[in-house]
Amino acid sequence: MRRTTRTIELGDVKIGSGHPVSVQTMTKTDTRDIVSTINQIKEVEEAGCQIVRCAVPDLDAAKALKKIIKSVKIPVIADIHFDHKLALESIKSGIHGLRINPGNIGSKSKIETVVKSLKQASIPVRIGVNSGSLEKDILKKYGSPTSDALVESAMRHISILDELNFKDIKVSVKSTSVLIMQDSYRKLASLTDIPFHVGVTETGTFEVGSVKSAIGIGGLLSEGIGDTIRVSLTDNPVKEVLLGNNILKALGHFKNGIELISCPGCGRLEIDLESLVNEVEKRIAKLKPKRTLKVAILGCVVNGPGEASDADIGIAGGRGKGQIYKNGKLFRSCNEDEIVDLLVEEIKNLN
Repeated sequence: MRRTTRTIELGDVKIGSGHPVSVQTMTKTDTRDIVSTINQIKEVEEAGCQIVRCAVPDLDAAKALKKIIKSVKIPVIADIHFDHKLALESIKSGIHGLRINPGNIGSKSKIETVVKSLKQASIPVRIGVNSGSLEKDILKKYGSPTSDALVESAMRHISILDELNFKDIKVSVKSTSVLIMQDSYRKLASLTDIPFHVGVTETGTFEVGSVKSAIGIGGLLSEGIGDTIRVSLTDNPVKEVLLGNNILKALGHFKNGIELISCPGCGRLEIDLESLVNEVEKRIAKLKPKRTLKVAILGCVVNGPGEASDADIGIAGGRGKGQIYKNGKLFRSCNEDEIVDLLVEEIKNLN
């Protein structure tokens, strides 16, 4: 059961419990390098990213967003810290969303100026609370970035915007600790109907970060908590997007993609399964089905036929032969060297 939230609009992407969970990432280029930033956004667009965030360290970066936004398809969020002038300039550049903590940008008048500009442009805000940048008084109160500390910080920033009657908000409470991050979101869920942007922050390399992200994000999504997600890796943002989409697929949130299932292999294996799976994955990577398709590739005579027949389309292989199952029934048999071509062709026919 999905947690019930209000809806906000970020460009043409609607966010909230009445809409699909969205995958976003953040560019790792210098935003002032317009060409490189545009190219990276196009790469993540191709990988299935729906929202992208760009760092805005100075006015040049804020101004660069204007050309960047005109050259890409997905909504662009400006990531601002401390300087309200950067927020105002980014709004002028046509951003679709703003990531800022209102309590960190100075006086009340500065906050009011930014909020007024946001309202005029119908731009939503993400309040981004992070265990590495909590307010000093809150950190002193709790002694460390506990879940209660993260929640108190989030509610403080929310109240500032509430007082200014600004409701187009989503919020994140990220931690490097999976358990603290999950506990924070669960506690915050009982206090507000604001949509949540969910992620584990600074997870590290793909090898470790993919595990932490899958557990942290996937665990909350399985409880109905989360409206946008971002996998944070010390790696190419394309990998963040692909992993984010795979998490959604595993939990049934991804409604227009291909879920590929393959067995790990064992001593019963009588087919080059790893090469087969890699080739199929490569061939179907850019297919855009109109519904979710479950594709199974199995090399085991024990579980293979059953798993393959349970998918929309699947194969069970062994001893140089393959059996293709379609909609739960044996469709045809073929030689091993025909499997990939036939399988990909039938996937296209199912779309």
